Amino acid sequence: MANNLRNIWDADPDAAPKERSSFSDDFAGRFRSGRLVKIGGKEQPESLNEWRVTTGDPTVAAKIAELLGGEVEEWETDNEDNLQILTDAKTVSIIIEPDGVDASFKLFMPGAGLTHHCDGFAYLSPEEDRGKSCGCPKLIAERKLEATKMRGPKPSVDVQFRLADAPDLGKFRFNSGSWKLVEALGPLFADLDKHGNAGDKENDVEGTPVLATLTIENVTYTPQKGPRAGQTVSYNKPVIKVRGAYEAAEPADLPAAA
Repeated sequence: MANNLRNIWDADPDAAPKERSSFSDDFAGRFRSGRLVKIGGKEQPESLNEWRVTTGDPTVAAKIAELLGGEVEEWETDNEDNLQILTDAKTVSIIIEPDGVDASFKLFMPGAGLTHHCDGFAYLSPEEDRGKSCGCPKLIAERKLEATKMRGPKPSVDVQFRLADAPDLGKFRFNSGSWKLVEALGPLFADLDKHGNAGDKENDVEGTPVLATLTIENVTYTPQKGPRAGQTVSYNKPVIKVRGAYEAAEPADLPAAA
């Protein structure tokens, strides 16, 4: 037997498969709180009550199913994370990476990618525009309206973490555009800072990993006023609760030589 095709990669090295021996320093997958479903021939967003995890690694997928429940299945995507697990878990214990939470406003346009990136008042990128006024409205209601019309950016909260029950499985990401999560960012960052998660770059002090929980929380209520008065309103929101600084387990002492 012979690999008579081995030279094709020499002609197109950029397309050559990249060997990946470990996900420990790469993103093993993504946690998602929703999905797109076809209704009447059109794709509509669906909010989920339990976490959905996507990955491109069958080993990671199998471990997620073992830890959080659910079955591994393929789903249609142009990205590498073509495996998904609809888990049974509403809450997951996680280890937030040092400086592992990033929050900003972003606007992505079809065919153009990221066209607006700011902190609500000044551009964060591109570098030549960094610090310049972004022109976003000051009122939250106006920000939401502009974002709904695709004329302004929406929140982008990105969390990088490992699973507390399987930290060696690799890093995962969760990204949310939830305004409810934005409302909770003040207390969240205060808790992260209390445990030194961000570190101190000026004094070359590295950040500390933090133990937390990541939850899909359902909120149900009946408003007494407004256009939906008397109707039951229900929605899900992501919630992150910091539990304390994470301390990795020390390796067991090696037995003394006989």
